[in-house]
Amino acid sequence: MHLSRFGPLPLGDYPSGAGRRILVEKVARAGLRGRGGAGYPLAEKMALVTASRRTPTVVANGCEGDPSSAKDRALLRRAPHLVLDGIALAAHAVGAKDAVLALHADSPLTAVLTAALRERGGDPVPVELAEMPSGFVASESTALVNTLNTGDPRPTGVRTSTKGVRGRPTLVANVETLAHLALIARFGEQWYRAAGTTESPGTTLATVSGAVNRPGVHEIEMGLPISDVLELAGGETEPLRAVLIGGLGGSWLPVVDALELSLAHETCADVGIELGVASLIALPSTACGIAETAAVLRYLADAGAGQCGPCLFGLPAIAADMATLASGIYDRDLLPRLHRRLGVIPGRGACSHPDGAARLGASALHTFADDVAAHARGVPCAASSLGPWTPLDHN
Repeated sequence: MHLSRFGPLPLGDYPSGAGRRILVEKVARAGLRGRGGAGYPLAEKMALVTASRRTPTVVANGCEGDPSSAKDRALLRRAPHLVLDGIALAAHAVGAKDAVLALHADSPLTAVLTAALRERGGDPVPVELAEMPSGFVASESTALVNTLNTGDPRPTGVRTSTKGVRGRPTLVANVETLAHLALIARFGEQWYRAAGTTESPGTTLATVSGAVNRPGVHEIEMGLPISDVLELAGGETEPLRAVLIGGLGGSWLPVVDALELSLAHETCADVGIELGVASLIALPSTACGIAETAAVLRYLADAGAGQCGPCLFGLPAIAADMATLASGIYDRDLLPRLHRRLGVIPGRGACSHPDGAARLGASALHTFADDVAAHARGVPCAASSLGPWTPLDHN
């Protein structure tokens, strides 16, 4: 099925060192950006890895630690060979001699990928399947490398492109990013840029959940308005109040602003948010955005690595403050304290995990400002006791 649709692995189109450079240049012209959340250009990552004289390795990140996203699991289940093609091409492009595909421990996808690897032949490098601890932070790139090296699933802050697996320069890329690489290598940069926007070309896999009729994963053009994405998910089940964009460490936007927003890196930046992982959570008007945020902040506080001040103290503190606000317990110092804490956390952590939590909390105070004021006066909304709409597990 894979060969009939996409043809053989096009390694012959990129022979020797000159061919590797051609492939990296093609990826650069295509403008492929990472699909794991940070949106870093893949060609720039490749250039950093190849700048070293040491033989690099490739790590494909299929762990998907954010429970609001299901795209990587859907991709690996439906098109494992496309991802494996991307791994082979990435290894060829940077001159790697081996590669690792990281999955969560006990994932049913291990059997899928094991079978797919047995079906292949002629790949330039062996691919090891590595089962990693589950957890939000454990899927961060330096945490993956640290786990492979030491068994410790905590971020290190060490740039993996210079010192990664076994101390070698390591290209860590999301599995969806690598699938796009496989398509660009076959069909070219002009084909790839025919979809999307100038700064955010191509398509992406978006996970839509919350108050929609058909929650799930949908392939969309970059730049598609959120209103159209929600229509692909069957439309809203009831009137909406807000949309959470970019996963659990993303930003809330009021529905009137969110529906008009195009999903692209540059358009999100224009309104002061990050695209992050392509995840949308549609919050109905009957839900309490403060209670939803309090639940997510508690989850993020519990998911921290516990190795820096923001994770040890900052995230539990803002989670507790948001929970107090959600309950409607009057505390005249609560809002000034919460605003102050949200302002000092960003940029102080060992990784970006605390930044995402602070971003989420700050966006909630802005998006749900009227409810925030009422809750702070000791008048919580009736919806604050209802069940959550935000996915907080991988089921």
